Amino acid sequence: MTTPAAPLPVVIIGAGPIGLAAAAHVRERGLTPLVFEAGAQVAAGIRRWAHVRLFSPWEYAIDKAAERLLRAHGWESPDPTAFPTGGELIARYLEPLAETPELAPHIRFGARVGGISRLGRDRMKSVERESAPFLVRIEQADEESEVLAQAVIDASGTIDSPNPLGASGLAAIGERAARGQIFYGIPDVLGRERARYAQRRVLVVGSGHSAFNVLTDLARLEREEPGTSIQWAIRRASLARLLGGGENDQLKERGKLGQRVRALVESGAVEIATDFHLDRLTRSEAGWIAHSGNRTLAPVDEIVATTGFRPDLSTLDEIRLDLDAATQSPSALAPLIDPNLHSCGTVRPHGAQELKHADANFYIVGMKSYGRAPTFLMLTGYEQVRSVVAAIAGDWTAARRVELVLPETGVCNTQFDDSPAASASGCTPAGVASAACCGGPAPAGVEACCVKDAELKAAGATGCGSGVRAADSIATTAPRAASCCR
Repeated sequence: MTTPAAPLPVVIIGAGPIGLAAAAHVRERGLTPLVFEAGAQVAAGIRRWAHVRLFSPWEYAIDKAAERLLRAHGWESPDPTAFPTGGELIARYLEPLAETPELAPHIRFGARVGGISRLGRDRMKSVERESAPFLVRIEQADEESEVLAQAVIDASGTIDSPNPLGASGLAAIGERAARGQIFYGIPDVLGRERARYAQRRVLVVGSGHSAFNVLTDLARLEREEPGTSIQWAIRRASLARLLGGGENDQLKERGKLGQRVRALVESGAVEIATDFHLDRLTRSEAGWIAHSGNRTLAPVDEIVATTGFRPDLSTLDEIRLDLDAATQSPSALAPLIDPNLHSCGTVRPHGAQELKHADANFYIVGMKSYGRAPTFLMLTGYEQVRSVVAAIAGDWTAARRVELVLPETGVCNTQFDDSPAASASGCTPAGVASAACCGGPAPAGVEACCVKDAELKAAGATGCGSGVRAADSIATTAPRAASCCR
C-alpha cells in the first residue's frame, strides 16, 4: 500500500467542546480537520447533563481559536461572568461553532470510530512506521469505511464508560441485578427524572462535584416533595478534604457548591456514611441495601452512581500508547494529575510534551487524557489542543509555550491527609494544618492553594511548592516524589 501524495486531514474524534476547539486550531494552522462524532448532534455527552450549571463562567468555557472563528461571523460572546448550563453552552457556543462554514463541512455525525492503526502496519511492525499515515476505521449507518490521516486527536471523552459502584473497581456483587434502579452520572432530578426520585429513598455514591450537584438537587426536591430522603456514601474517612477551598477557590461557584453540601450534611438533610466501601447490593422487601463488609445502609429505592469515569481504550489496540499504570493517562501527565501524588487540587497547564505517545502525532486530549483521574476543566483541554495542534503543525516552540493560567482551587489536599505516610512527611492528620506542610488554605484574596504556595508565588514561583516559574517550559515536566507541598 502507498501513501497518498495529497495532504491528509487531521482526524478528531468527538465533537464536544475540546474536539471542536481542536478543529478550530487545526483550521487556524492551515490544516484540514475531519471530525467524527458518534452522536447525532454536537456535544452528545454534554446533552446528558444539559440541566447542570457549570461552576466555570463563560470566560473559562470558550476556546480562543474558536472565539476568533465565531467573531469572524458576527458572533457575540455571552457575559463572561455568567455561569452557563450545559444546555446553554451547547446552544450559545458549540452549535454556532459547528455551523461555521470553516468547520461544518468537516464534521461527520453518527460516525463512530471502531479502530485506529497505521496503514499496513499492526502494533508489532516498526519498519517505516513513523512515515505511515494513520488508518481510521469508521462505522456509520451499518456500514464500515476507512480514512487516512496525518494525525489523530482523540477527544471522545469518558462519559460512556462510568466506573462501577464497587470500591474494588469491579461491579459490586448485585450491581448488574440492580441496574434498573441505578443512574450513572447526574440525573435531571428537578426535570426529566423528577418522578423517578420524588418521595423516594435515594442513595448517592461518590464524592466529587457530580455528587455535590446531585445532592443539592435532591435536597431541593426533598423540600418540594416531602417524603424524599437522601443517603450519601463516600469511601473517605471524613469530609475534610472533599468540599474544596470555599472562599479561597478562585472558581467561586465551585467553592460555594462544597459549602452548600457541607450545610446539608450539618443540617441533617443528607445522611452521610463515611469510610463506606460498597461491595454488595442485595434486594429485600424493603428495598435495595448497600453493604460495606459487615456494615449496611438503610434500604433505598434508587441509587445514583457518581463514582467517576474511565477511558475506553478498546479502539486503540493497534496504537503504541505510553500510559501510566495507575491513572491510565499519558505517563508524563500522570504525576501532575494523580490524586495519590499531587498535593493541590489545581493541575498546572500542560500540552503536547506531556500528552505524546510512542506513535508520533497521536494524542488523547480532554477528559479522556486524564484517564481515571477526576476534576478536569475545559480550560485545561483548550490549552491541550492549542499545544497539540501546534506540535502537529511542526511548531514545537508554540507547543512548549504555556499560554494559560488556571484558577486555583483554594485547597491543599495533603493538608487533610491522615495517612501514616503523610504524618511521617510532616503533615498533620484529621485536617489540622501544620507549618511543616502547607500551613492551611491561603488567605482569601490570595491566588494560592495554601500558605506555602502563597510564599513561593510571592517569590516568583508558581504551582503548589513546585518551584517552577511561570515562564518555564512545560516540556521540562518530570515526575515528582510524593511529599506534602511540592
